[in-house]
Amino acid sequence: MLEAILIPTLCVTGIGLVCAAVLVIAARFMSVRENELEKKLRECLPGANCGACGFSGCDGYAKALAENPETKTNLCIPGADAVSKEISDILGREFADTVEQVATVRCSGDCRNTDTKLDYHGIDTCQAVKMMYSGDGMCPCGCLGRGDCARVCPEDAICVDRGLAQVDFRKCIGCGLCAAACPQRIISMMPDVKRQVVSCSNTQKGAVARKNCKNACIACGKCERNCPEGAITVKDNLARIDYDKCSGCGKCSEVCPVGCIRTADYSGKHRQKSCENA
Repeated sequence: MLEAILIPTLCVTGIGLVCAAVLVIAARFMSVRENELEKKLRECLPGANCGACGFSGCDGYAKALAENPETKTNLCIPGADAVSKEISDILGREFADTVEQVATVRCSGDCRNTDTKLDYHGIDTCQAVKMMYSGDGMCPCGCLGRGDCARVCPEDAICVDRGLAQVDFRKCIGCGLCAAACPQRIISMMPDVKRQVVSCSNTQKGAVARKNCKNACIACGKCERNCPEGAITVKDNLARIDYDKCSGCGKCSEVCPVGCIRTADYSGKHRQKSCENA
């Protein structure tokens, strides 16, 4: 009876010891050495994994910085200048300023300016509503108001008010996760030093757009004709601003007859901190 118990126990123990030895040997000779420089760089990054830098995430950006000297040190938008300086110090490079950005919702179609075309009952997400006749709103290009953008925002900078997504620029770090989550593609990123935004995405003809939303761009061209820098063009029935040319004079918002071009302070969280510390 003792042998019946002892022999199987010894066999299992022996197999376990052999497997353990194999794993130890494999770990010793097949392990991948961690790049210490890459590790240091990764610790500098905020961990948002938003992809705003153009890489797959913080790990991808850290790897590119460690391996490729041509990779710029100022690509982390959420980290802003503080992260850029830290990276520059580690790599021994000259500091490069980061262009901070904020998210803007290119729509003014809240419940006061537009209406719904159907009574939707189903999964309460923008992605789901989008599949039902391109949304339940009269404007086919407007905000769907279910808050997909708000749910992915790491800074709680977005809320939905009167059926329209609203960005609190004082909290926005410019990660761009909200823009990626929006199925309507009406959230876009812009430098937070700019002051004018076309708060409309409707490309329908003026009369139709105006019928669907009181604040819709009617492609009248007044903004284009009055812009002293030639920074505004009307294309596909929608005014568009070239921020490389825009001087921030505000003339476009003054002449817009429907008020869809807005002038405001769009300073994001990082710039707000800079002003407080100044």
